[in-house]
Amino acid sequence: MPDPFKFELVSPEKLLFSGEVEQVLVPGAEGDMTIMAKHAPLITTLRPGLLEVEFPGGKRQRFFARGGFAEVVPAGLTVLAETAIDLDEMSPEHLNQAIANAEEDVTDLSGEAKDRAQMTLQHLRQVQAALNA
Repeated sequence: MPDPFKFELVSPEKLLFSGEVEQVLVPGAEGDMTIMAKHAPLITTLRPGLLEVEFPGGKRQRFFARGGFAEVVPAGLTVLAETAIDLDEMSPEHLNQAIANAEEDVTDLSGEAKDRAQMTLQHLRQVQAALNA
């Protein structure tokens, strides 16, 4: 059984998780990497993808992470994500409705509002792709 270590997942909106974990699968810019206790220090940017946390006892929790970076130090792992969504809280129905709303916004809006709507739509489609993977 791997040694537990400290992990924090932070987005601009809130602290999504802080606690002891056994390992974390991080979607690094150059590929997925599994971080465990006593990992070598590093900093990497994130690409959109699944961040999977494994707790002592085998329980797992998945997040969709987009943008930001991960930092491993002797004290543990910190992931600062531009966007992070707990996939246990995202139902397929809710996601499909959010995509439909964003598609409507892209059609109806213009200028900066349309650009924001397109980014939101892209983000939601990435969440959907991650869930279906």
